Amino acid sequence: MEEYTKTLKIAAYLLEYPDRGWWEDFEDCRKAVEEVETPQARAVFKEFFAYVDETGAKEYEEQYVRSFDFSQNTNLYLTTQERTDFGKQSNEMHKYKALFLENGYDLDKELPDYLPAVLELAGSLSKEKAGEVLKLARGKIETLRTRFIEAKLAQAFLLDVVLTTANGLEGSAA
Repeated sequence: MEEYTKTLKIAAYLLEYPDRGWWEDFEDCRKAVEEVETPQARAVFKEFFAYVDETGAKEYEEQYVRSFDFSQNTNLYLTTQERTDFGKQSNEMHKYKALFLENGYDLDKELPDYLPAVLELAGSLSKEKAGEVLKLARGKIETLRTRFIEAKLAQAFLLDVVLTTANGLEGSAA
């Protein structure tokens, strides 16, 4: 498995809602981090797992809901960041939906602008295609990173890893 694939899939997992399935896969994902070759990414992932352990399941879930479900400023849906222009939001949503369909994927349970889904998609594609996906989402991810930092969310470090990975793929994108 390519390094960018491992990195994006782990980041996608860690940004997802911590439901029962998430907790069931927690230890397997932690073990997968050992296969990440990039020292900085591996260190960020390990620190994030330690943060979740230290926070505890109940508090982590409550914090996740407060941070991502009840905050319009830090939610994980990329097209909602500029909520004043619904036409623009609709066009952007269409671009994300087309991106999934063009690459042979369709989403049943999530909107196509959900950051973990976008990262999962990028991680399942060739370097060139992954670079294109991340290029489309880059500005929104950068905005989220800034908002996460302002909100003092540990997930900001995960976005650093995603953006670093995107930089590495930039030359692969058309």
